[in-house]
Amino acid sequence: MNEIISSNKHGKGRSCVITRRALFSSSHRYWLPELSAEENSKSFGKCSLMPGHGHNYKLIVSMTGELNQDGMVLNLSEVKHAIKEKISSQLDFACLNNVWPEFDISKTEGFLPTTEALTKVIWSRLESEIPLISLRLYENESLWADYLGNHMEGFLTIRKHFSAAHRLAREELSQTENERIYGKCARTHGHGHNYFVEITVRGKIDTRTGMICDLTSLEKIVEDYVIEPFDHSFLNKDIKYFQSCVPTAENIALYISDMLKEPIKSIGANLHRINLQESPNNAAIIYAENAQLDTLSINDSDS
Repeated sequence: MNEIISSNKHGKGRSCVITRRALFSSSHRYWLPELSAEENSKSFGKCSLMPGHGHNYKLIVSMTGELNQDGMVLNLSEVKHAIKEKISSQLDFACLNNVWPEFDISKTEGFLPTTEALTKVIWSRLESEIPLISLRLYENESLWADYLGNHMEGFLTIRKHFSAAHRLAREELSQTENERIYGKCARTHGHGHNYFVEITVRGKIDTRTGMICDLTSLEKIVEDYVIEPFDHSFLNKDIKYFQSCVPTAENIALYISDMLKEPIKSIGANLHRINLQESPNNAAIIYAENAQLDTLSINDSDS
């Protein structure tokens, strides 16, 4: 093994990205005064009900910079203090609709405290304190938003589950050849997985609703195009596409991406990424757009 010798004492001058986690519990309600009770209910569903509802939020703050003479990008004690002072101490056990002026919907410039809008406003309060590169805010384990400091553009991700069976085999090959390529996955009667699929959409955060797109519509699209037909199916037999295409995780992710692009565009957003988790050890990621959201991978850390 080669010995590594650093020419930079304590790493000074080298670049690194670091993350910091913060937790807070808050409530919010989706309700616009210019809409009738019926219109609010139609637009926001149960989220419009009085007196609102709450979440245990998890914020992941990602920062970048060069290491200093102490071997740190930033002093984490100072980072912790900045996040607590500017964000968590103000939001913890608070009603988001009332805590910050951006969410004052009695004014025409006010918007609803959705997860994506909240992430943007958090950025505006932290950007002068620490060198941000990205923020990720989890409303729960199945819904989160990302913001990269790009004006009103943000990313919203929903996570869904389905159980399905498949067999990896090419019909033009013999069983022996298929087993050589796919191993046990080529066995005649197939096998199953508990799949988790993350659908990330990109778009502008609406200056009134605070939404990238209607969440109920997005979830219905995913339910209708993916979950309902895929769940408890044998993909090779029940999904016509996979009768002639081997249903590897890669091909399943590509198929989901191809199916969802246009329906998601019809509700005003762009499909950005599909992340299909086939097992704890195996996943396939498809970027539906050319630009990859590389910085998001670092935000999975709870550090």
